Formats: sequence, C-alpha cells, structure tokens
Amino acid sequence: MRPTREFLFRHPAHFLALGFGTGLAPKAPGTFGTLAALPFFFLAHLVGGQTGVLLVAAIFFVAGIWASDVTGKALGVSDDGSIVVDEIAAYLLVLAFAPLSAAGVFIAFILFRVFDIVKPWPISVADRRIKGGFGVMFDDLLAAIYAIIGLWFLRNILDGVRL
Repeated sequence: MRPTREFLFRHPAHFLALGFGTGLAPKAPGTFGTLAALPFFFLAHLVGGQTGVLLVAAIFFVAGIWASDVTGKALGVSDDGSIVVDEIAAYLLVLAFAPLSAAGVFIAFILFRVFDIVKPWPISVADRRIKGGFGVMFDDLLAAIYAIIGLWFLRNILDGVRL
C-alpha cells in the first residue's frame, strides 16, 4: 500500500515515520526526508550546539524505532521507502560532527546519502537481517557512522581540504 496524505495524519507515528510528509514524495523520499533534518539541526545547534544536536538526534532515533514499527506494520512492509524518520535521525547525527558551513552541511549530506543508498558491509547485512522499527533505524545509524568517518577522513587525512 502506498501511503497517502490521509494515512500520514491517521496516527502520530505515521506523521513522524513519514518525516512530517516528506516521505510522501513520489521520487526520492529518502532524500527529501534527509533534508527534513535541516530545520531541526539549525534550531538544535542554535539552542544547544553540538550537544543539542546529538540530543535531538537521539530523541529522533528512539522515537523513530516506535514510529517506524507502528507505521511499517500498518503498511505491511517493515522498511517501506516512505518511512524516512531514520534519515532524519541519522543525518542529524552526521551534522553534529560536520563543520558548520554550507560546504560542511552539503558534504555531510552527500556522504550520508551515498552510504545510505549503497549500503556497504555491514550496513547491507543489518538492512537484510534486522527487522522492525529498530532495524529501520539501525542501518541508517551505521550509514551515519560511515559518513562521520568520511568527514573525519576529508578533514584530517586529506590535509588542506577545507569544509
């Protein structure tokens, strides 16, 4: 079943899991869901800096387990493409470690999306084997860790790369 606007508002879990509606995008819902993290990032960073962003990412992760589980069961698909709260939580985590610049935010976005889409080992294994709300959130957490390592690599190994 393809979720609709009516489905989005049927349950608070659906609203959260579908990224406040961004998961309803007909093409690239994961990309739109990832972008939905930006207002939360800027607000959390403004109020609490890196700690604030990490706290908001953790809240999205925990709430996302519940929301993804409820929504996946309602859709009949554990990790439907319209469920994008995992992208929001994971991109927030990456942004907590990204340089606070347009280039830093953009490179963090690209790195996260690449690892989320390509799913290198062990992300692919987690994606196949861990189901339910935790599974939905966990593979994106791994993609976020890969993206954070990528940011670190760009900043520290490739000496002189300014983000």
